[in-house]
Amino acid sequence: MSVENINGFNHKNIVIKNISLHVVEKGDVLNPCIFFIHGWPTNWREFEKVMEILSKKFYTVAIDLPGIGESKGSLNSYAKENIADYILELTNVLNLKNIILVGCDAGGQIVYSCIKNFQEKLSGAIIMNVVIPGVSPWNTIKNNPYIWHFRFHLINDLPENLVSGREEIYFSYFYDILSSKNNIISDTYKSYFVQAYSNIDALKSGFDLYRTFNIDEENNIQTKNISVEIPVLYLRGKQENVDINLYLKGFKENGFKNLYHEIIEDCGHFSALEQPEKVSEVIEKFEKLLNKI
Repeated sequence: MSVENINGFNHKNIVIKNISLHVVEKGDVLNPCIFFIHGWPTNWREFEKVMEILSKKFYTVAIDLPGIGESKGSLNSYAKENIADYILELTNVLNLKNIILVGCDAGGQIVYSCIKNFQEKLSGAIIMNVVIPGVSPWNTIKNNPYIWHFRFHLINDLPENLVSGREEIYFSYFYDILSSKNNIISDTYKSYFVQAYSNIDALKSGFDLYRTFNIDEENNIQTKNISVEIPVLYLRGKQENVDINLYLKGFKENGFKNLYHEIIEDCGHFSALEQPEKVSEVIEKFEKLLNKI
């Protein structure tokens, strides 16, 4: 396994069950570990600025989800519980312990499955900017006509064939409408993300994160009664304009015993890109809290 250092970040690919996962690291491996999982339509660089800040005190790790960016090979199932199995195997290969697992958007849904399936590996977890399938207010959100892309992405083949070659146009719609203001995500980062999905297989992998929502919903209902004892932080941007109490109620109904929340000011859906300094502060504050418990 070769390691390449690019601008202070170590890049390597690790094969987990025939899937080559692109892993990016920054910071001293002896420091507490913070592991980041990106959402759609981004890649590991969603957390690049946060990693740059936190790596002074922490060992930071991020991945490209299977089939996206520099990760090679597509999964048979993009059910979040299945992806969580790959995350678990990767943490074993890297010999990671007492991890703070952080995920945004679909990454947050994966973090939820990780919590329910191997919380003993985690010292804490942070779920950002997302609703969890099967967890209130899931039914309200999935049936909201303004969340039209949920249903569009469920269609087989059509989204990737329509979007292929037009990734920048399609993705930019979401970057702008879901952020606190237009163009807060730079053209540089938009180009990174477009490149990460620049082939039909990567596009399919991204849309397959949506196509498994019904499976995710069933899996999460089955694990509803698993008690979550580790501290979990739920984070949203203020400009997302959600009633965070509805989401906290859903987590509590699903066994979360040690739940915290934060709302980031001047921030929309892409919190780590829009407000990396504030997000880093919240993560560091959460880690200090863990040390007191």
